[in-house]
Amino acid sequence: MNKAVRLVIKGRVQGVSYRYWASGEAQARRLAGYVRNRSDGAVEAEFHGPSADVDDMVSACHQGPAFARVDSVDVLDVAYENDHRSFEIRSTV
Repeated sequence: MNKAVRLVIKGRVQGVSYRYWASGEAQARRLAGYVRNRSDGAVEAEFHGPSADVDDMVSACHQGPAFARVDSVDVLDVAYENDHRSFEIRSTV
């Protein structure tokens, strides 16, 4: 079964390579979606793929890369879109 989630990750998550880490981790799990910085200092990510792999990625996002400090991860279920075929790093919103 497939699922999709949108995360808003808060803490020290910008300037610590969080987006590049998330992109690599998502690609390793063969997930589609995106990651981007937000102007409020958070990182936003969306992951689409098999439920177990998405859940594993959400768990990994609570830790993040070595120099990150994750204070919170808000998780929202979103509609699974089969047209997401790759994972990309998007521009800041």
